[in-house]
Formats: sequence, C-alpha cells, structure tokens
Amino acid sequence: MKKLMQTALIGLLTVGAVACSSDSVDGGWPVPETKICEMDYSAEKTTFSLWAPTAQEVEVRLYAADELEEVIPMQPIEECLWVAEKAGDQQGKSYTFRVKVEDEWLKETPGIFARAVTPNGERGAILDLATTDPEGWDEDVRPALKAAGDIAVYEMHYRDMTAHQTAGSRYPGKYLGMAERGTKSPDGLATGLDHLVELGVSHVHLLPTADFGSIDETVENNTQYNWGYEPQHFNVPEGTYSTNPADPAARIRELKTLVQAMHKAGLRVVLDVVYNHTTGVDRCGFELTVPGYFYRFNPDGSFANGSGCGNETASEKAMMRKFLVESLEYWATEYHVDGFRFDLMAIHDIETMNLIRERLSAIDPTILIYGEGWAAMDPAYDEAKLAFKRYTYQMPGVAAFSDDIRNALRGTLDCTQGGFIHGVAGNKEALKFGLVGGVEHPAVAHTEAAWCAEPTQHMSYVTCHDDHNLRDRLEHLSPDGTEAERLQMAKLAHVGVFTSQGLPFIFCGEEMYRSKLGEKNTYNLPDKYNAIDWGLKKQYGNLVDYVEGLIALRKAYPQFCLGKAALVREHLTFLENEEASALGFRLTSPDSEQVIYVLMNGERKAVTFSVPAGDYMAVANGDRVDHRGIATHSIGSEGQVTVAPVEALILVAR
Repeated sequence: MKKLMQTALIGLLTVGAVACSSDSVDGGWPVPETKICEMDYSAEKTTFSLWAPTAQEVEVRLYAADELEEVIPMQPIEECLWVAEKAGDQQGKSYTFRVKVEDEWLKETPGIFARAVTPNGERGAILDLATTDPEGWDEDVRPALKAAGDIAVYEMHYRDMTAHQTAGSRYPGKYLGMAERGTKSPDGLATGLDHLVELGVSHVHLLPTADFGSIDETVENNTQYNWGYEPQHFNVPEGTYSTNPADPAARIRELKTLVQAMHKAGLRVVLDVVYNHTTGVDRCGFELTVPGYFYRFNPDGSFANGSGCGNETASEKAMMRKFLVESLEYWATEYHVDGFRFDLMAIHDIETMNLIRERLSAIDPTILIYGEGWAAMDPAYDEAKLAFKRYTYQMPGVAAFSDDIRNALRGTLDCTQGGFIHGVAGNKEALKFGLVGGVEHPAVAHTEAAWCAEPTQHMSYVTCHDDHNLRDRLEHLSPDGTEAERLQMAKLAHVGVFTSQGLPFIFCGEEMYRSKLGEKNTYNLPDKYNAIDWGLKKQYGNLVDYVEGLIALRKAYPQFCLGKAALVREHLTFLENEEASALGFRLTSPDSEQVIYVLMNGERKAVTFSVPAGDYMAVANGDRVDHRGIATHSIGSEGQVTVAPVEALILVAR
C-alpha cells in the first residue's frame, strides 16, 4: 500500500456519513474531549471506540481464546471517533481493530491505548481492571515527601536486582521479586527491596516497564534480557516480568503488588517512559490506526530519526499530545505511580512537557518529572520549541540529567579522559556549576549558560544504565591504581553527587561496586553482565555504608538542598584553592547559624584549605560518613585544614 504521508492528510475526508476535516498536518482533526478509552468494559456490555480520522471503514475483531468469534463493524460519530458495542459479559475475550485506509485494510492492532493485552501484545484483552487490584489497593497511599532534600533516586532493572542466585528471591527477574520482603544474601545481608529501605533512598526508578517488543513472552522461563527501550503498548506492563504472561490480568496485578509493597516500605516509584519512538512502525497502533500522523517525517517522506531508533513521535500534534498526557495520568492513577523519567526528552516539545507537569500536579504536585535533555540525532522539529537541557528553565517542575556534573566528576563520555576524581585539571568550573544545581551563581564561570531556573531541576549523577558503570570506568581509566585507590575515587564521586544542590541519582549496584565486566552497553546482554552479585554487599560493605551515610547526611542537613536559586546564591559560597582538582564550599542555613564546609580533594597529594578557626565536628571523611559526627576538629588561628589525597572532608561548625 502506498503509505499515507502528511502531505496527503490535508483536506476534507468523508468518513461514512461524518465529515472529518483537517486544516493542518499538525493535528487539525478534532480530538475527543473525553479521555481515551478504546475498550470500556462492564458486565452488561463492552464498548469499543477508535479515533481514526482517515479511515473509510473500521471493524472490531472479537476473539474467544485464539479463535475469531465475530467481526463487528464500527460506526462513525463526531470527533472522528468510530464506535461499536457488544452486549453481554465479554470478560476473558480479546479483540483487535482493523482500519481501512485508501481502499486497503491495514493489519490488526489492539489500538493505541490498550490497557491489557494477550502475550506479545498481539490482541487487546477484555477484563475488569478492578479484578487486578491486590488486597488493600484502595488504601494504598504515596509515601510522605516533606521536602526536596529527602529525594534520592535509585535506578534499577528488575533482573539486575533479583536474578542472581545470591539475591535469595523466589521470583527472580519478576515484579514479585522486587515486592518481596525479607530476602537475604548468603551472607545474611538484606537484598532487593529491603536493601533499598536500608540505603535510605526515596524513589526507585524502574527501567522501562511498559510492554516492549524484543522478548518472546510465550517462552517459558525466558532468560532473555533487555532494558525495554522499544515500546509496543504504552499503557500495559511488560509480560516478561510477570509470573504468568499468558494471563493478561497477572502482569497488571503483579506490578500493582510491587508498587504497593514499595509504598508500604516508604519508597516512591518512578517509571522510565519511552514516548519518543516505538518498537517499529508496523507493530505499533499509531501507524496502523492513522498512517502518517503520530510520527514526524523528513521532507522526502521518510520517518524522522531524532530517536536514533528509526522513528520519532510528534508530541506537538493534538492527538499525540492528548495520548501522552492521558497515558501518564493513567499510570499515576491506575497504578499509583509517583514519578516519570523521560527517555530522550528533547524529542518532546516544551508545550507538551509543561502540560504534562500541569496535569500531573493536579493529581499530586509531588509527582517527580525528569528526563534526558537531549536527543540521539537532530529531531525534525523546531529546536527552540523542544525540551532540550538548555531550555529546562522554561519548564518549571521538570528536571533534566546533568552531564555537566557527570563529566566533571568522572570524565568524558567516550571514556578517554578522567575528571575531577582522577585529578584531571579543567573540571572545577563545571563541578561548581553542578554543585550549585545548574543555576546562575556569581562564583561560577561556566562555558554554558545556566539552564536551571531552580536547583531542583538539576539531576546530579555520575552513572546510569547507559555507558560504563563507575567501577568499570575507574578500572579502564586508572589501570595502574590499586583497588583501594579506585574505591576512594568512587567515594569522592558520590560526595559530589550527594552534596550537590540538585536532586541526587544513583545507578543500582554502584553502592556495592558492581561490575558489568567492562561492557559499555549491556541492554541485551545476559545476567552474567547485568545481574548483581549480592556477595559484593559484604565485600564492599564500607562503600555501601558510605553511600547510605551520604543519603542520611543530606536528609539531616537541609542546607544540602536549599531548593531555591536565590537561597543557593545567598547561602553557598566557594573557598579559594589554587590546586586544579581541589574544591571547597561553605553552606549556611536560612533558618539557623549552622555552617557546613565541604572540602573535596581530587589531587594525588594532600591539599590545605583555609577555614575559619574554631571547633568543628567532622561528619564525613575518606572512610566514613555519619551525620551524628565522626570526630572533632579544632582549627587554630592559622585557619588551615589538610585533606588527604582523593578524599573529602565535611565539617560542621560546633
């Protein structure tokens, strides 16, 4: 079939007896004011609806088990909608839509907003969502979040955390594996969910959870691995992580069980969402419903590729924008999700991101929103209107990952040169910029303009699932160093992240010095590379305790997250130091006379900092972090304090 591209979408299209006209290739067709609900179930009847403005005919194909039971013609109504009803209780059956465009029937599709699917997303499933609620779901509430300073985000993958035999999980690689309490390593140490509680993080960032297209869900005990950045159905949990992918209700119930368990444990849940592209244009409902509408295109009619995955979606179009917003509202309400991380957020336009913030805030203003402020390639849209990192200040309440502090601390993306923790010169200003949370500050001379209006828009991190993890990077860039020296570098990097005015983010296993065997991109590699060996928790217990201490320190002292740019400029000042990789700063409090000094030394020699004379309590050094105090320091009239090589010292004035 000749693909219906954007240029063919202009004009008047007669859909049955209804005229559905478009004045614009960017979404001129009317979109329904009501929420998208393509399959509305009740025991008395099931109603199907589909927005298909270019269709000549539309039908619902109803299946009992795997057999086609009935073909139901849909009728056009206002707002380019087609509808059909089936009387009686249809629960347990499945369905697809089929659309006729330009005199040709397209492939069957569950639509764009299926909420339950059969294995591998082949058909939509008819079920009563209320039957998927675990016991007590109506009483489930978001854990309290008193202040931004309590936020610490932990990124994880279901298999990474539970698949290794040392995880002690009854459900390795599954939603229920992360919902378990009481799991232990062979050393008797907490694993999985209990480990996250011990660590003290506030938010658990789950790698893509929506149904994706790379793993065959019909294979029993499938050990295939994938991060899941190839969405097929955006509003259905992936079946790979379910104990029974053949049961459409199981994956929904088990993900809700996980969310409920995390909430009971005091943890909030963030979903990694991938709305910028699809697993393929021929497998997703977008192109099989309204060809040429939901994506962006090059002038020659080919799919634009700002995602680097062969297609990029068009958030600026009315129905795509509506879909995005309502999909996120659905996850926040039906699944009680507490936050969203946007993959390649710069594919999406600023207006849509601001609308998302507005609509999610109406549900709960504490819902966390952050994303990657970049694209894989140049998107086919006006760059000034897209959610690039440099425009974060235009999106209040939306945060972006800071490659500024990341690269300043640990080195370049290509892993050819180290950063501040390696003693490499030229990183102090970028580190200062990250420490103030990406806002304008009189003491920061940065090559890039400040891109955050407020420091809470700045996600501070050194590693995530992409790229080498920290241990492998350190071993690659410092092969002649000892493990003890590299562990000190890791600690110093974490100090930079957790004393930044931005929101701290840590990748799973970094606190126990995990390795991915030197592999940079493990998106589809087996458990050998990705699963966390929980024996590391004992082996590197000092590092685990150190990170746990930094999280507790941040919560104990509100100065580490002042929350407002004006307060950062007023209460954070830098100390003079001539060494290329030595940096100190002073924090005061808006509410008390308390003063904190953070002294970071990335040099391979001891460095002296000038600090006012007086008595201090050390709350962190190169070995320990304890907000209650480690040791006392009396600094004499000379006002000098020495910090050992590749260490940090944090002092609180007594």
